[in-house]
Amino acid sequence: MKARDIMTSNPQCVTREDSLADAARIMRSADTGFVPVVDDRGSMRLSGVITDRDIAIRHVADNHPDRCTVGDHMSTGVRTVSPDDDVKDVMKLMKTEQVRRVPVVENERLVGVIAQADLATHHVGDKEVGETVEKISEPARR
Repeated sequence: MKARDIMTSNPQCVTREDSLADAARIMRSADTGFVPVVDDRGSMRLSGVITDRDIAIRHVADNHPDRCTVGDHMSTGVRTVSPDDDVKDVMKLMKTEQVRRVPVVENERLVGVIAQADLATHHVGDKEVGETVEKISEPARR
């Protein structure tokens, strides 16, 4: 099975210039804690991600002003997969990086996202999914 078979295509996204409130509204409406950040909606070139944790820890907890943008608090250096990558490789990446979601990029364009829930709902393999979720959920390495 390939990444394209289980990914959520054309995910909602934000740009670095968008407000954190815009990102939070997308998270609320899509019932997710993650939004890809693109250079612009025309190119769809991935520049990072913003998570609910980024907003809580980097913005709210440090009492930053409301005028902060997504670019002020986003995570960069995000690992990605290609639509043609095998799902087993996607799970390996999720385990190694301890991430619950992975952007799917093709020809430098964001085309989808794979979340740990996608692994389970597409019946990838109960044992492999269980191992992946267990590894992702381990306490952070220091």
